[in-house]
Amino acid sequence: MNHIVTVQQAVTAFAPDIEPTSAELDAIDLEMPAVLADVDLLDAQITAMDRPANELDGRRIRRARHRALAARRELTNQAASESMRGGAA
Repeated sequence: MNHIVTVQQAVTAFAPDIEPTSAELDAIDLEMPAVLADVDLLDAQITAMDRPANELDGRRIRRARHRALAARRELTNQAASESMRGGAA
């Protein structure tokens, strides 16, 4: 029996005890409000799928969508301001 194996080397080293770096944890913390807002939006959409459409569910979805967009906008603006902080040559 011939076994199929990969020919390429692994891109990242795999070890079960590798912990995320401080920079990776900071990036996660920076994106967490946007991730939580997306989770809230999904929760509102899933809740609305389980019952007949009504005005309250529509409002809940619109508010959750607004919070998700606001969190993404804030994250994008923060990233843009940090990239411009280096100054022009």
